[in-house]
Amino acid sequence: MMILLIGASGMVGSRILAEAVARGHEVAAAARNPEKIARTGGVAAVKVDVADGAALKPLAEAADVIVAAVAPRSSGDAVAEAKANGAALMAAAAAAGKRLVMVGGAGSLNLPDGSAVLDHVPEAYRAEAAGMKAVFGALKDSALDWTFFAPAGMIAPGTRTGVFRLGRDVLISAADGSSSISAEDYALALVDELERPANRRTIMTIGY
Repeated sequence: MMILLIGASGMVGSRILAEAVARGHEVAAAARNPEKIARTGGVAAVKVDVADGAALKPLAEAADVIVAAVAPRSSGDAVAEAKANGAALMAAAAAAGKRLVMVGGAGSLNLPDGSAVLDHVPEAYRAEAAGMKAVFGALKDSALDWTFFAPAGMIAPGTRTGVFRLGRDVLISAADGSSSISAEDYALALVDELERPANRRTIMTIGY
C-alpha cells in the first residue's frame, strides 16, 4: 500500500511511519520539516504545507490512502488553523478520490453519560480540541470515504503492547478512571485500520 502520511515527523506521525514501514508499506512522508524524517527503505520524505491544497493534490493522487497526523499548533488560532487544514485535506482527498484517515483528538468524543469530553478539556487545550471537533463535523457532512481516529484522553510515547480496546464515539477509560494509550499502540491500531477497514465514515477511538 502507498500511504501519504502528512505530519510524519511528529510524535504520533513518526510512530505511524515506523509501524507502516515495518509492515512493508511504502510511505510518502510529508512534513514542513522533512529533514526530521528518518529516510529508511520505503520512505520518501516530502516537504509540504498541509494547508496547501494544490501541493497536496498530486501527492494524494499517487497514494492509496491519505493519513493526516497534524495538530493545529503553529498559528496561534487553533480553531481557524484546524478548519483550514481540514478543508485542504478534504479537498485533496475528494479530488483524488482517496480515503482520508485523520488523527483526531479525545475532545471529539463523548463520556459514557453522553456529555461531551470537550466540556471537560483544560482551557489550555480547548481551542485545539474544538478545532479538531469542527473538522470531525465537516467530515460527517461530506461525501468522502473517511475515518476520524480519536485517541484516549492521554496519548504519549510508550510501549507497543498490542493489548488495547477499540470503540466508536465514547471515551475509553480504565477502572481507575484514567484514559490513556501509547503512541505506539495507537499507530498499531491505525495501520490495522488501513489494512482492514472496519470504521469507514465514522469516528473510532482506542484506550487501555
